[in-house]
Amino acid sequence: MDSRRLGHAGLITSCLGFGCLALSGVYGHVDRSESLALIHYVLDVGVTLLDMSDDHADGEVERLVGEAVRPWRDDVLLATRTVQRGTGCDELAQACDASLKRLGVDYVDLYIAGHEEPSVPVEETARQLADLVTAGKARHVGLLGVTGDELRRAHAVHPMAALATEYSLWHRTVELDQLPVARELGIGVMAGRPLGRGFLTGRSLAPSRLGPGDPRREDPRFSPHNLPRNSAMLRRVQTEAANMDVSTGRLALAWLLSRGPDVVPVPSTRDPVHLEMNVGSVRLMLTEPVCRRLEESFPPGSTGADCST
Repeated sequence: MDSRRLGHAGLITSCLGFGCLALSGVYGHVDRSESLALIHYVLDVGVTLLDMSDDHADGEVERLVGEAVRPWRDDVLLATRTVQRGTGCDELAQACDASLKRLGVDYVDLYIAGHEEPSVPVEETARQLADLVTAGKARHVGLLGVTGDELRRAHAVHPMAALATEYSLWHRTVELDQLPVARELGIGVMAGRPLGRGFLTGRSLAPSRLGPGDPRREDPRFSPHNLPRNSAMLRRVQTEAANMDVSTGRLALAWLLSRGPDVVPVPSTRDPVHLEMNVGSVRLMLTEPVCRRLEESFPPGSTGADCST
């Protein structure tokens, strides 16, 4: 699999990452042995970036990943994240220490902080991240949930390697603010939910088909008010995919990969077949007319939740 550089800091990763959210059981029960086998398969197909969070199954996903990759630690890029909710000056250090313990490693390749506490200046978050690098606990750092201005201010304190954000054909608001700043500063983009929580695969995701604990039930994009409109927009993409004889999900990932060498999609799945389909997207080259028609289906400012809920 081809490599990409996340930012100017020199973090080299496979052009497609693997999001570990699906291994938490949020979309249905996942057997532990099957999860371990899936992570090994992820590495076998050439994916090197494993993206997770300390709140995935209360940290159990970190333990699972740490166990799975232990024999190949030097060949794997471990990225984990936390959300800064308090004002403590050592909050990120404590969270990072806990993640390192669960992973069973001395450092992570990329540590990302979600900035959600308005009373904490983003400069303070960046300072705490810089301390993790100085201490050798993180090789590179990044941010989640920041505006373009906040990204710029944080980067002035310490270089950010990556911006973690939702980015897909269905959700393109990052193009309006954060992406231009990230590119100006040489910060890579980790595109989370690149398949729109499964929506862009073309499978029926009506609320009645989702499990009682499925987080998509609380996502306004999947509400009975919005889903019909969104599905109508998706049909244009499905037509394009049919004309090319590829799956809708593979086409959506290929479009995201075409956005530039600084964008690394991190789709999540618990199905080896779906993993193979995702990996197949890296070999799909799209022409400019195809990209233009896809983009016309989902305008840049649309989030899929524009209708009344």
